[in-house]
Amino acid sequence: MLLHKITLEEFGAYRGKQSLDLSVKNKRPIILIGGLNGCGKTTLLDAIQLVLYGPRARCSGRGNKAYDTYLRESINRRHDPSRGSSITLEFTVTVDATEHYYKVVRSWHVSGKSLREFLNVFVDEEYGSKIQNSRRAKADPKFSRILSEGWADHVEDLLPLEVASLSFFDGEKIESLADPERAATVIESAVQSLLGVSTVEQLRTDLLALQRRQKLSDEEQHLMDNIHDQEQELASVQQQLDQAAQERAARGKTLREAERELGSLEEAFRKEGGGLFERRQELTAARDRVASQLSDLRASLVQLAAGPLPFLLMAPQVKELRKQAKQESLAAEASQVLDVLTERDTWLLELVPEDARGEVMKKLEQDRAKRSKSTALTVNLGLPHNALAQLSALDEGLARDTNRANELLKQAASAAEELDQLDRQLAGVPEQSKVEALQRARDEQAQNVTRIQGGMERDEQQIAELKRRREHVAAALERAHKNFVQTKVKAEEVERIIKYSEKARGTLERFGEALLERHISRLEVAVLQSFKALMRKQGLVHDLRIDTDKFTLTLSDSEGEAIDPGRLSAGERQLLAVSLLWGLMKVAGNRLPSVIDTPLGRLDSRHREHLVDRYFPYASDQVLLLSTDEEIDEYLLGRLKKSVAHMYTLAHDDTDFTTKVVEGYWWNAGASHVA
Repeated sequence: MLLHKITLEEFGAYRGKQSLDLSVKNKRPIILIGGLNGCGKTTLLDAIQLVLYGPRARCSGRGNKAYDTYLRESINRRHDPSRGSSITLEFTVTVDATEHYYKVVRSWHVSGKSLREFLNVFVDEEYGSKIQNSRRAKADPKFSRILSEGWADHVEDLLPLEVASLSFFDGEKIESLADPERAATVIESAVQSLLGVSTVEQLRTDLLALQRRQKLSDEEQHLMDNIHDQEQELASVQQQLDQAAQERAARGKTLREAERELGSLEEAFRKEGGGLFERRQELTAARDRVASQLSDLRASLVQLAAGPLPFLLMAPQVKELRKQAKQESLAAEASQVLDVLTERDTWLLELVPEDARGEVMKKLEQDRAKRSKSTALTVNLGLPHNALAQLSALDEGLARDTNRANELLKQAASAAEELDQLDRQLAGVPEQSKVEALQRARDEQAQNVTRIQGGMERDEQQIAELKRRREHVAAALERAHKNFVQTKVKAEEVERIIKYSEKARGTLERFGEALLERHISRLEVAVLQSFKALMRKQGLVHDLRIDTDKFTLTLSDSEGEAIDPGRLSAGERQLLAVSLLWGLMKVAGNRLPSVIDTPLGRLDSRHREHLVDRYFPYASDQVLLLSTDEEIDEYLLGRLKKSVAHMYTLAHDDTDFTTKVVEGYWWNAGASHVA
């Protein structure tokens, strides 16, 4: 578990809304929070426990007060009680290698004479992007109503209350852990809850309770008799169903053999031309249809041949005729022009002066002579004037009839090919005598296959009916079992449960002893190493042992003599208690935050340096130090600073008795005004 942010709103001495960023950095696990006595350090420690555990929280300021009374008194004295207070804690927990982000908001206010409390739990929305970008305030997790209502149980899975008391502690009060009896209680509680030994013992207890509940009443015996009858009927139906399934399987085998035989007969019938024999009437009708179609196509071709198509055989002659028609047309046009020119030339000569008429007449006669040459024809067929138009109409008709003839020829060729194919197929039709026996055998086998298939359908119906009956009996049996289970455990399981639960209890007992022995051994080493690391007198304690039965802690010197904890100074006893908690956190894997209020009380300078150098940076993955200016002073701050992620000072206003959170520490830049 890692704490990320806590927000106090009108809680205790904290006026208004005060927030502390508790996120840690790489190799900087410490959040240093400074405050003079009475400024709200312990209140902050209480707030963390209160928001998580509510009425079960072990808050220092509560004492024997009722929970409602404590909440009323926790509302800031200058704030309207009807508007109330709230505490918001944001943290992450890794479960099964998946990190989940929680936001827990506990709020309360006074309503008339009563107090109303609310708990809202949010979890996992945009957590991945928030962590990567360090912008957690931009999106809240999703509200979970189920988690909010069951938070008291859920938080025990995340951080059991007994374990929290070891993770959140007052440095001045933990000296009592050096007392053997008090230490034994803490060690037993921690080993049982923090290290999972209690789970094994709880399983043994649950198994014993289960064994003691194994007994049958008269009503349960009646239910068992009913169950026995239903089971017999179910077994009978199942037997019938198995038999029907076997019969169906046998019939299925027969059907497959019959189908193979039918396939063989059909193959033989096909090889003998049976398919053509069965299609002989169809083939004959198709041949007659195609022959008639071919005859019609040929008649259409003959009809086309009676038109202009024969001219296609005289293409050169038609071409010459078209040329002659064009020449005759041009000659006729030129002859008409000469007559007109003669009249024009006569008119022109009358207009020309007499002395120039000879020259002009010569020019005009030359022009007419030149034009008269185009009227001279080698051959003159005397074609009509519209001969060219008639030849164009002939071309159009030939093009149309040619396309039609080509289409008819293709259709005729296709019909002729189809007719040839049908003739070949009809030629291959066998004689009836060759295929009649095969056809009869095939038809008989087909009827046999149909008969077997009918039997298969009846088998399927019988099986379906038996399955419905089995489901009905099974449902009745399940109801009988449920009725029995509602009153007590099933009778046939009683003996087995007793037998195996006793065996499991023995196994769990041995496992628990081995687990406890392993954890105690690791804890002894961890606590001793922690104590030696913190102690100024290195040779004072040589060995440390923890009894696995009574969980008592024993110290011994280099001579093997036991050391009475009473011989230790107050500071040494405090270090022993810190070592015990540190060792427990090491064995638990440093997966919980350590919140330490008044961490250096009663310690001399050397021991304080040891805690600052050797304990605080390594106590856990996250360490919250709630310190006065005399504990973490300017000198110790310099030694601790490289391991600090955030520093805050709780500034208290003595005029209105309120506290606000200021970033920075007394001797840290930016916090000098907080003194």
